[in-house]
Amino acid sequence: MPTSYQSSMRQDHDAPGSKSQSVSIQDRTATVADVLASKGGEVFSIKPDETLGRAVEELRDRHVGALIVTDDAGALAGILSERDIVRKLADTPGQTLPQQVGDVMTCDVETCTRSEALVSVLKRMTQGRFRHMPVVEDGALVGMVTIGDVINHRLTQLEHEALQLKQLIVG
Repeated sequence: MPTSYQSSMRQDHDAPGSKSQSVSIQDRTATVADVLASKGGEVFSIKPDETLGRAVEELRDRHVGALIVTDDAGALAGILSERDIVRKLADTPGQTLPQQVGDVMTCDVETCTRSEALVSVLKRMTQGRFRHMPVVEDGALVGMVTIGDVINHRLTQLEHEALQLKQLIVG
């Protein structure tokens, strides 16, 4: 009676102790530095003695939702967001734009460092209900991250991971 023939299988030829193929999905925690590396560290700022009218023009022209307020030495003095201006408009209709930035800005600014995990920054933004966070290193302003930057970075990571998984499955 003839014996059936079965072709050799891949594992028959593998060296003992070989491992299956695996996907190299990023297991490193994403940081603020990762976002700044892709978007850059440019920060748009304004002085506290400028008018809200000037600030509104800067926000419009730069297509941003907040400006960092810096003193004459370039140090962080506060932040002025669209939300700050809208609140002031509601409080002083028709009299808002001539007012000074320093009178309306948020003085108690939450900051982060380049080494901080994006998850931590996102949690702080969500809990504090703000969308812009200056990045400060050794007392110097080195950038700004927004909630949009953080979400965009994570979406890009997820797309990359999904592509890697598809490539693993397809081979």
